[in-house]
Amino acid sequence: MSETQTSIRRVTVGESAAGEPVVVGDTDVPPIETPLMPGAKFYSLWGADKMPPVPNDGAEPAFHGWFPPDGGFRFELIELPPRNEDAPSPADMKQALKETEARLPGLIRTIDPRRPGMHRTDTIDLIYVTEGACALVLDGAAEVAMRTGDSVVLNGQRHAWRNPHGAPCRLLTISLGVKRFGVKRQV
Repeated sequence: MSETQTSIRRVTVGESAAGEPVVVGDTDVPPIETPLMPGAKFYSLWGADKMPPVPNDGAEPAFHGWFPPDGGFRFELIELPPRNEDAPSPADMKQALKETEARLPGLIRTIDPRRPGMHRTDTIDLIYVTEGACALVLDGAAEVAMRTGDSVVLNGQRHAWRNPHGAPCRLLTISLGVKRFGVKRQV
């Protein structure tokens, strides 16, 4: 992905009635942007609210919400802008929250209002840094420096992302929806 690229090409392969692989989709996925997180780009590449069977025809499953429910999954790329912690607050916070919820349904309820960016989801997140560097901020722990080629597995912990560097950081993410046991869902 280059600095000037604004969408991601997604090729989808399914299976014909005769059992042959067929390309059923070749489309550009545009970024989702929100006034609450200026400069951040969220690419929703694929997902489902429940595991689809295979083989299948390659049709995109219906799914709702940015984060998957128990048994669902999401495949995303997230781009953190340089120095994202220095981004100015929106002039109209109420409107920015409303727009963010419309564009990334369910995201707002996961965020701790006392610590912007800190959030917890009922997911296992498999994350790979494809480009740049950033810091993984864990609740009550030191920051973990992440750079191109690093990966992290988050098991439902509260966390946030900071990019204190001068270039974007891109995170390829697969989120698996799971049921949280023993602890009530919290932000």
